[in-house]
Amino acid sequence: MTWMTARLSAMMFLQFFIWGGWFVTLGTFLSSQLSATGGQIGMAFSTQSWGAIIAPFVIGLIADRFFNAERILAVLHLVGSVLLYQLYLAPDFNTFYPYVLAYMMVYMPTLALVNSVAFRQMRDPALEFARIRVWGTVGWIVAGVVISFVFAWDSKAAITSGGLRNTFLMAALASLVLGMYSFTLPRTTPLNARETTRTGLKQILGLDALGLLKDRSYLVFFIASILICIPLAFYYQNANPFLAQIGMTNPTAKMAIGQVSEVLFMLVLPLFIHRLGIKLALLMGMLAWALRYVLFAYGNNADLAFMLFTGIALHGICYDFFFVSGQIYTDAKAPERFRSSAQGLITLATYGFGMLIGFWIAGHVSDYYTTPTGHQWQSIWLFPAFFSLGVVLVFMVAFRDARKGEVAAAKV
Repeated sequence: MTWMTARLSAMMFLQFFIWGGWFVTLGTFLSSQLSATGGQIGMAFSTQSWGAIIAPFVIGLIADRFFNAERILAVLHLVGSVLLYQLYLAPDFNTFYPYVLAYMMVYMPTLALVNSVAFRQMRDPALEFARIRVWGTVGWIVAGVVISFVFAWDSKAAITSGGLRNTFLMAALASLVLGMYSFTLPRTTPLNARETTRTGLKQILGLDALGLLKDRSYLVFFIASILICIPLAFYYQNANPFLAQIGMTNPTAKMAIGQVSEVLFMLVLPLFIHRLGIKLALLMGMLAWALRYVLFAYGNNADLAFMLFTGIALHGICYDFFFVSGQIYTDAKAPERFRSSAQGLITLATYGFGMLIGFWIAGHVSDYYTTPTGHQWQSIWLFPAFFSLGVVLVFMVAFRDARKGEVAAAKV
């Protein structure tokens, strides 16, 4: 590992340690600590989507135009540290919600920024990016292990006593560290600095990346990204409460099995893309979502517990083969001068519109299949399973092969 690779890997580790350090247990925290309703929990999760929706504008207006990406990254994480500390102190949902909304509007743009910083240091992103991005997954895993096995904040006793609140304090400290560290990252100057005299709204806001949607293949990919995030929202919102309610111990750490598989599959992803192409990688990722939810629907915490663990372990294929492949595909498709905007655009599609719709649907489906005796989890999980399968079928038909001669990362 080179020194530059190590520096970028540390950035990715902290970036996703922060997110995994509180987001996985958010649903459990809100229901147990703040007595939040299902609708309020959906509102809290939807703040991620609102943050993702504004991300392309933040990146296009600032990172691609005026200021170094690593400096913006530093400032956003320092502000985020303060907001996470306020979440740690929040006594009720009405106090909690404005801070989590503000935090997500600060955090979500950083997902595109860390990608931009990393991509600018690479000669061959299709081969190099996965080796660096994998450390973000490691950070998410470590966060889950710390929560479950080091401090046991997700145990029944800790949840009852309010210990789960400490996840926000841990994330605040990590955000402070990353904010300071980001000032030391390689200089990532705006590639569009010479073009700041253009006054069109499209150029000022960095909406140049919307030109990618003129490409039929990328348009189909963009729409599929939105649609597949609808079932993804079910996992984020319901998986931890589901596992806790059916009696699984240390659910947060056991959910990290998914990130372990993510590490393994990310290491083979470049070879897979090179040999078989982006289209098959994307299809496998979407199909894995359908299979995962079927396993959740029919598994249990007794003799069929292996189905739950298999569903969790499928996360490597679910995430890497669709989302990481999509980031590589986007970087390959976008002209160099607005690649930051393009990364923000795909963040808008996935974590923005797709998951905003997904959290709304997940909330309504969960409420619909809730009785006085509890959730009807089988029905809840079968909904996103069939939805994912539908997206797979549409994508398989609509996504066409790219023109010959395109870079290997965009091969379909």
